[in-house]
Amino acid sequence: MKSTDFIVARDDLQQCKVIETELPDAAALPDDALLVRIERFAFTANNITYAVLGVALKYWQLFPAPAGFGNIPVWGFGEVIGTRHPDIAVGERLFGYFPMATHLVIEAADVSKRGLRDAAAHRQGVAPVYNAYARISGDPAFAGRQGDYQALLRPLFMLSFLVDDYLAENAFFGARSVLLSSASSKTAFGLAHLLHTLRKDIKVIGLTSASNLEFVKSLGCYDEVVTYDRVSSLPADSPVAYVDMAGNSALRETLHRHFGEQMKYSGRLGLTHRRSQPDEPALPGAKPAWFFAPDQIRKRAREWGPGGIDVRFGAAWTGFAPMLDRWLAVTEGRGLAAVQRVYLDTLNGGIPPKQGHILSLAE
Repeated sequence: MKSTDFIVARDDLQQCKVIETELPDAAALPDDALLVRIERFAFTANNITYAVLGVALKYWQLFPAPAGFGNIPVWGFGEVIGTRHPDIAVGERLFGYFPMATHLVIEAADVSKRGLRDAAAHRQGVAPVYNAYARISGDPAFAGRQGDYQALLRPLFMLSFLVDDYLAENAFFGARSVLLSSASSKTAFGLAHLLHTLRKDIKVIGLTSASNLEFVKSLGCYDEVVTYDRVSSLPADSPVAYVDMAGNSALRETLHRHFGEQMKYSGRLGLTHRRSQPDEPALPGAKPAWFFAPDQIRKRAREWGPGGIDVRFGAAWTGFAPMLDRWLAVTEGRGLAAVQRVYLDTLNGGIPPKQGHILSLAE
């Protein structure tokens, strides 16, 4: 049996191709291993960030590819079609981190009623969330369109949830307003929803392109929406926090110089613009720093105890999910041509913010 894998050149993300890799027969799997058919997966601008940071944050090591290439991780669904684990049956469905491929072998460990972990040696040394799979057979929250929303937004909304928690825990570093770049992105409007809903004393300002202005306004979770060419018109006399999804060095510098010492927090989350310079000048105000979600997860896991994060996140998701029928139009694509088209369109900024893409390499 062979798996079809969609891979990209690490040093030129415009270059992509398909390869076939050999898979073991189900009977020849190692003890406790699973052979999983990847049914469908979500693809968003966040996956481009995984590729850009593939070396720095070890995303490339999760699903090995030939030298010079990488397999971009995606969130999606798989069906067990072969098993050597006594507690996992053929036909079980899993939700988690998959390669852009048709199949994956998982070395199942820490199996419980709710999930399992891939213990493959090359997948260690990364945040545990990337190796965890939920067992979702029969779970209505992962069925149909609700399942698509989970794949498209649940991992991104977890990031939104953690940033909101981090800012609130630190009293917003004294800021009275939060600026979100790439305001049309799914992580940004998830965070804006939480801030708008839970933090009534904080003003939420979305920064976006002229082409996405009306969409961002229509979301209803931003108190103010400003296009990038007008950010210097914002009043600079009160403290602000900046959450940067865009990764645009020029925009970051403009904002820091405009707000000066009123810039109380400058957190980097994404690279939707991919216009980040490696050597940025020292800027007035708070020093820009990457927000690393696993650090906040580990901290809260210690403080909130077993299940504490899940309970709080579940409550937040319950308030967010009903908005998605209005905010998103899910489009499905199957086969190499569809996957390649969505990948390149996303890489080059050609996906309208209202679209959510669910893909499969299987025809």
